[in-house]
Amino acid sequence: MRSLLPPRREKVQLDVSLAIVNIVLLLILFFLATGSLLNSPGVGVDLAQSAALPLDTLPQPLLAVEPSGGLTLDGVAISRDELGAALGAETRLNVLIDRGAPALELIELLSEPELNALDIRLVTIRSGAGP
Repeated sequence: MRSLLPPRREKVQLDVSLAIVNIVLLLILFFLATGSLLNSPGVGVDLAQSAALPLDTLPQPLLAVEPSGGLTLDGVAISRDELGAALGAETRLNVLIDRGAPALELIELLSEPELNALDIRLVTIRSGAGP
């Protein structure tokens, strides 16, 4: 028996993989182009630095480590030898040090025997803090 119906055609499947590859390549090129513009080495950022700090708003006692290596305790210059006598019976010491200072300098300072029994807190100054 012969069928009067036309022969079945195979369904044609669209191949979208080429379109996906093209979109991915365009995205890669876009991110490479915009990333190289944003991260150009000629543009630098100068961060704000404080020259003078109001000691009355900072926690007490405050041991400030100067960039030259000198120490000031609550605004009074002090040597490392005088540190133990100047602290007296304090149980807490706030330490303010420049963020660009070597970590070894802070570790050497905190390894002083006079500071072993104290609760040491590093003080930071919030950038953008108003008066």
